[in-house]
Amino acid sequence: MVNNEISAIFRDIADILEIKGANRFRIRAYQRAAQNIDALSGDLETYLRDNRLTDIPGIGKDLSGKIREFYQSGKIRFYEELKKSLPSGLMDLLQIPSVGPKTTRLLYEKLKIASIVGLERAIRLKMVSGIPGIKEKTVENIKKGIKLLRRGRERMTLAEATELADKFVSTLKRLKEIKKIEVAGSLRRQKDTVGDVDILVVSDNPARVMRTFTSIPLVSRIQAEGRTKSSVRTRDDIQLDCRVVEARSFGAALMYFTGSKNFNIKLRQWAIRRGLKVNEYAILRNDKFIAGRTENEIFKLFGIPYIEPELREDAGELELALKGALPKLIDLKDVKGDLHVHSSWSDGRGSIKDISHACRQLGYSYVAVTDHSQGLKVANGLTPKDLVKKKREIDAINRVPGGPRLLYAAEVDIDSEGRLDYPDSILKEFDLVVASIHSGFKQSRQQLTRRIVKACGNKYAHIIGHPTGRLWGTREAYEIDLQEVFRAAHDTNTHFEINSFPERLDFNDYNCRRAKEAGIKLAISTDAHSVDQLSAMRFGLAMARRGWLEKKDVINTYPLEDFLKLIEKR
Repeated sequence: MVNNEISAIFRDIADILEIKGANRFRIRAYQRAAQNIDALSGDLETYLRDNRLTDIPGIGKDLSGKIREFYQSGKIRFYEELKKSLPSGLMDLLQIPSVGPKTTRLLYEKLKIASIVGLERAIRLKMVSGIPGIKEKTVENIKKGIKLLRRGRERMTLAEATELADKFVSTLKRLKEIKKIEVAGSLRRQKDTVGDVDILVVSDNPARVMRTFTSIPLVSRIQAEGRTKSSVRTRDDIQLDCRVVEARSFGAALMYFTGSKNFNIKLRQWAIRRGLKVNEYAILRNDKFIAGRTENEIFKLFGIPYIEPELREDAGELELALKGALPKLIDLKDVKGDLHVHSSWSDGRGSIKDISHACRQLGYSYVAVTDHSQGLKVANGLTPKDLVKKKREIDAINRVPGGPRLLYAAEVDIDSEGRLDYPDSILKEFDLVVASIHSGFKQSRQQLTRRIVKACGNKYAHIIGHPTGRLWGTREAYEIDLQEVFRAAHDTNTHFEINSFPERLDFNDYNCRRAKEAGIKLAISTDAHSVDQLSAMRFGLAMARRGWLEKKDVINTYPLEDFLKLIEKR
């Protein structure tokens, strides 16, 4: 988390310097440093402890000094002074998707806009579109960006929530007084975004648990502190609640606080019909405790099998449970390979050998090295000559026994007309092609649908990557006619990706279930750009499980030979 904080500070410094019209080389130095810190597979603290900060590309004496200062004091004086040199609120404008430093500077110079509220007022009064260089379309994008920003501040990604919860849980677990501890709420149900974090504890010493919980360094303020329940907010203004319950009530409390609300309501209605009462501490008959120690005990009492937390949304799961027809959800151990990984040949930060080694550690049988195609210059897309060299390297590594099979693959751009970025003569040489849209997100629903349908029709396109293009807090999913797209995919044996990258999680759970119902198999891939990002597979898996997917519904659960047959186009 400190890596993220420092890289964010360096990006802010670069933005402020750009607003102030500083030297572009100085601006670029901070941007590069932030990118390289993001790419680190280890903690900055390790580099600091070993006196190796200057080994990180782009980190010289000046920036390493600022990193040391942050570790020692929790802040960087230069950054704090820079922020004070700007009008209060101006930095908030930079948080709006589509508003960069140049636009921020323009808005302030022309209209003295220094806050989001001020910007909204100026837009309402139609003052912004009159500024030279800002068109009506730009204003519409800013309005959408403000809406996205507000929604993003209310919730965090599943990955952010998981990391935060892990920090608190790992600290609390050190207490010998804790007998059981679990995360509840929407995080336990693995929703793609999470509003707050609920932690449930069994302990004989609630006071010690509460003191420890409220004094964790990430806490910025205590909202409430009681004998068995406390609420805190972090430096990022995220709320966490911690409750201590008796051991005999742990299962009932875990079920209640996991939710969802609609699932709990239906369960309560069932209980009433059986002469039972359900609350957060017990299942009661005639006000007498009859169950509550474990969730399994409660489900057994209701005569139904255990329902996985990811399914508890009152979407038919209770009715299927009564019939004994719940899906057997896919598990992480079922995944045999990653089908979307970028290497240093394009915009990745690990070599193919690094990727092979990391995937071997994960126990994978195969991995697709899917560097970008030639048209995506911003991502160092590979030319046909580059591909020859890359294939030679893959073949050489594949000849060494013991590692996963490296698939010669590519993420190939789908252009504005639905054509793929390489000719068929090149595409046919790949073991796997992931076809993705990287531009033209604002085209009409019909145009975007037509592009994907045409890509499905290409006899060498196996998977449609990040199919709806969403980026949490930055870009809404674009609209496509999924019914038409699924028909095309079914007819051509094209598969859709569940992109595990935390800000994407695309397909989401709803679309996963729709794809399954349409007879479409999916792939769960990470879109990793560094080896540490390979662990994001768990987040794509969460969408698959929430989408009711079983092992058979996901193509990268099949052994290599079966997988290669499975992806053959019709």
